[in-house]
Amino acid sequence: MSASTHEVVNQPPPLVGYDVAADAALLDAVEREGAGWAAGDLHRLGKLAGEAEPQRWAEEANRHEPRLATHDRYGHRLDEVEFHPSWHRLMDVAVGEGLAGAPWADPRPGAHVARAAGMFVWSQVEAGHSCPVSMTYAVVPALRHAPELAAAYEPLLTSRAYDPGLRAPLTKRGLLAGMGMTEKQGGSDVRANSTTATPAADGTYRLRGHKWFTSAPMCDLFLVLAQAPAGLTCFLVPRVLPGGERNTFRIQRLKDKLGNRSNASSEPEFDDTVAWRVGDEGQGVRTIIEMVAMTRLDCVTGSASGMRAALVQALHHVRHRSAFGGRLIDKPLMRNVCADLAVETEAATALALRLAGAVDRGVRGDDGERAFGRLAVAVGKYWVCKRQPAVVGEALECLGGNGYVEESGLPRLYRDAPLNSIWEGSGNVQALDVLRALRRDPGSLEAFRAEIAAAAGADRRLDEAAAGLTALLGGDDLEFQARRAVERMAVVLQGSLLVRHAPAEVADAFCATRLAGDWGRTFGTLPSGSGTAVLLARAMPA
Repeated sequence: MSASTHEVVNQPPPLVGYDVAADAALLDAVEREGAGWAAGDLHRLGKLAGEAEPQRWAEEANRHEPRLATHDRYGHRLDEVEFHPSWHRLMDVAVGEGLAGAPWADPRPGAHVARAAGMFVWSQVEAGHSCPVSMTYAVVPALRHAPELAAAYEPLLTSRAYDPGLRAPLTKRGLLAGMGMTEKQGGSDVRANSTTATPAADGTYRLRGHKWFTSAPMCDLFLVLAQAPAGLTCFLVPRVLPGGERNTFRIQRLKDKLGNRSNASSEPEFDDTVAWRVGDEGQGVRTIIEMVAMTRLDCVTGSASGMRAALVQALHHVRHRSAFGGRLIDKPLMRNVCADLAVETEAATALALRLAGAVDRGVRGDDGERAFGRLAVAVGKYWVCKRQPAVVGEALECLGGNGYVEESGLPRLYRDAPLNSIWEGSGNVQALDVLRALRRDPGSLEAFRAEIAAAAGADRRLDEAAAGLTALLGGDDLEFQARRAVERMAVVLQGSLLVRHAPAEVADAFCATRLAGDWGRTFGTLPSGSGTAVLLARAMPA
């Protein structure tokens, strides 16, 4: 009788049956930013996110990638993308929970904060499907530059009904929206776009051209940039025209991407494509930038969410895995690594929700918050999205070889990690946008400085870093130093938030390592006496 060679010991149990929203940093920020009333719904969504079934949906949506069908069996153009049923289940939850356009129809103060918190929680299940959800949220303020179009479509964009399939938009229960900005010759330099828009006698325009990156091509509506007679202009392009006939939207191919594989990113071709103008001719960038600002907010939220998801996986593993005579979580060096990751993740979470609060108050008429958000969203987009790959990579390493195996879920988090730093403008674009805001909008810098000054005198290291930032921003070669300046803006802002609102142990560890310079080049270099017990207890999933 032979002994079994496959007894499973010293492996962590599945990470299921927990509340993803049971996150002290998140819940504190939600309350602080005016959406405490949403806590019940947030916990309900968090418990769903922590169950095995949505985790299976996430795995299936990424393993069975979207498939492009250009023609039917008879040769007619289809230009449709087929998704696995699990993608639709993820989407149904996201839209039904109000994570798309719903906050724009919600009069309650804090509605945009509640929505950002929901995105933070639900995106930890799967990040790819958040792309069309985010764009649908972001399209509303830009579409309001065309009041008649907004009146027709906004009730459906703010609906909580997920209604997939290509049909006349006004016949559906809910709509999704996308965006077509970049072209192969220009990328982020959208003023180099060559797609043309020719006025038609009926007041519409006809588009002709080729877009290079248009995600979620099965959305119902798209905001598109094209060259009208007076210059670059924003247009609304529906997949299906009001009468029910298909608009010309020829999908040339789907992108074969590093990550974000559950989501389809396409190259559509326009040829006599019907479009409606949104905003004035020649003001396309100014119009669509309202959409971009909202999707950039979601980039920050999504990166903070991805960092939290990776941290939770790492903490779960080290809490249950033993090596060298004891649990990994009890090993001093592993505690340093995990506590350092927890500090970074809390700083990202606090900043993301602070930005959501600024958006919420800004859309309700607070000019100071609007000015703060104009600068701080770009600052946060630059820094938090840069930190995500480093955090996820270190969290993966906590699992050792187990983290390098697809079944762990960490490889998907790692592949997805660089995306938010590229989408809606890479690091250089964000840094230059910050410089542009500093030159053109002194009120934004004043609001930013006022936010930092709210913590003045509370921590010497923060005060010294703020003074150094002022000197850096006054330098002569600011464009050359733009990344350095924006990085310092971000960490000083995070430090100000943590000093005011986080437990002393979190704020002290952050200021000691991110502001005072007592920090190594990798995670796990917190100085002695950093209060790791408090840091880990606060970060540990319930």
